Amino acid sequence: MDAVAQAEVADLLLSAYKTRVPVNPPAEKYDDLTLDDAYEIQLLQIRRRLAAGATIKGHKVGLSSPAMQRQMGVDQPDYGHLLDDMFWLEHLPIPADRFLQPRVEPEVAFVLKRPLKGPGVTVAEAAAAVDFVLPALELIDSRIRDWKIGILDTIADNASSAGVVLGSTPTPLSAVDLRLGGCNLHKSGELVATGAGGAVLGSPLTSLVWLANTVGAHGVVLEAGHVVLPGSVTASIPVAAGDNVTATFAGLGSVTARFTEE
Repeated sequence: MDAVAQAEVADLLLSAYKTRVPVNPPAEKYDDLTLDDAYEIQLLQIRRRLAAGATIKGHKVGLSSPAMQRQMGVDQPDYGHLLDDMFWLEHLPIPADRFLQPRVEPEVAFVLKRPLKGPGVTVAEAAAAVDFVLPALELIDSRIRDWKIGILDTIADNASSAGVVLGSTPTPLSAVDLRLGGCNLHKSGELVATGAGGAVLGSPLTSLVWLANTVGAHGVVLEAGHVVLPGSVTASIPVAAGDNVTATFAGLGSVTARFTEE
């Protein structure tokens, strides 16, 4: 895929943010789209947003659990960027109509105290780089019509990133077993999903290692102070104005997102 075609796809996806009208899957039109092309298309959009004043506040791993891979019809993880305008405060209103077809998923957020630079990062090094963990809700959204995504489509679309709500109970990594910790997800008071950290590549910490080494191969460093979302412990759920979503994690506390009209 040449640079002109990559720029065309980036423009298409960026336009969907502005119009809030989803587009057809890029992989349907560009049958020569590769994994490297998809990540370059993602970076083209990030560079343009940075040029417009945004800042990178972290990264996310997507599609890291069997539940999410089955739900989205893919067979491998991906990653995307978290920008400053994606972070929403807990309990405060999130205008649902700013998004196209939003969904929510519960995650354990890592906050780093030192940089992680791959490739070659070990589990021990990743654990030592974590300052604390927080309960989190990731708001995902697809600029692809009806969520009809393949792995190349979602990578090009910044791994379907849209927003983050962080809880307010920081916990040291040593104080919780991320693999065994369970999570209950409630939507407007009704239990809609359950899961555990082990659903995320066996452990959310394994996902952090995967991310550091994967982005490191492209010269990207996970910076101190950044947030890393390792992936959802359950399948995602759709949300709309009027919904309140709470994820409660064993040993970590809870986090709530409240969706409203503009």
